[in-house]
Amino acid sequence: MNPYNTPAPAPSRPWWRTTPALLGLLALVALLSAFSLPLGFLAMIAAMVAVWVLSPWRWFTRIGATLSTLLLLTVGAGLGGQVDDSRTAPADAKTADNVPASGTAVSASQTGSKAAKAGDYTGRPLNEAEKDMRSAGYTAINHDAADEDRVIILQSGWTVCFQSSNTAAKSIDFAAVRTWEPCPEKDGGPLPWPKMPNVVGATYNKAVEDLKQAGVNLDQVTLDDVYLDIDTPTAVEAAKDGDDWRVCFQSPGTGNKVDFVTTVNLRLGLWTDADLVRHCPSEKDTTYKIPANDPDYNGGNNNTDRDHSAPHRDSSSSSGSSTSGGTSVGTVHPGSFCSPAGAAGVSSAGTPMVCGPGSDGRDRWHRA
Repeated sequence: MNPYNTPAPAPSRPWWRTTPALLGLLALVALLSAFSLPLGFLAMIAAMVAVWVLSPWRWFTRIGATLSTLLLLTVGAGLGGQVDDSRTAPADAKTADNVPASGTAVSASQTGSKAAKAGDYTGRPLNEAEKDMRSAGYTAINHDAADEDRVIILQSGWTVCFQSSNTAAKSIDFAAVRTWEPCPEKDGGPLPWPKMPNVVGATYNKAVEDLKQAGVNLDQVTLDDVYLDIDTPTAVEAAKDGDDWRVCFQSPGTGNKVDFVTTVNLRLGLWTDADLVRHCPSEKDTTYKIPANDPDYNGGNNNTDRDHSAPHRDSSSSSGSSTSGGTSVGTVHPGSFCSPAGAAGVSSAGTPMVCGPGSDGRDRWHRA
């Protein structure tokens, strides 16, 4: 044998597949379960997967590691107070031997062994309430306060609504709902989600007041414009001119439930005393606030038998003024879209206006 032809060393395993790493994961199960039973349970699942998938151990070693993981979860949860336990106050045998059995002695013993009363945990996180009561020697249990009979998995995401205690048995039962849910009127009742009020026709300011009074979260409210030529206002802009914006359409409808995932949409129309049009359109996204912004607008001379698909008259065939070279459409809004190019009009202040390309390349009304 050639002494120089030594076999290559076997490749080393990744650190996370070594025995020390796997043993450390098993120890983590006990540590996490002492602080939180759900976290310990998740760590146990991860440890079992690692034992059966990643470890180089034999099958009987894996079975032993699995049983050890279950034992570590139980021990850690018990040490951390995550598992209900019955705590009794043992009698002091030495004192009992030295004190004569008398009615006075029995009465004093009973007075000294009275259990502490359970505090009021309404509105507190469920996990904190259970932890405090276990520390006081109580057995804490929980259930869904709503009529949906849901199983509570992660106590930190639930809030106490009601509680009932048995001082003699030193047990307490917490009725809870998820943190973002309202408490029912009584234990086992339906969740009292707010109902959508009727705000159609109201000003924006009045609509906001009605929504608040109904209990609707204003963070769930979205706004939209009802005209094709008006930009959607922000909540700040709508509040600034809250008496000029009016609700034309709402979603959801009146009386519908508004839970934490419901989006409330208000379609707003804008008009003041100076506007010619001061009413909501019959349908959404079909009407221009300024009629002259409609590409099919013909100056108000619509005939019932007119073909709306026919092209507009251009400047060569119009009979408008020679200055504008187009059709006169009457009163227009400066800066708004217009059609056809070359059409003439006047603003509400009497300023002559003409339809022509704006800075964005689209035809808008500007001074003649």
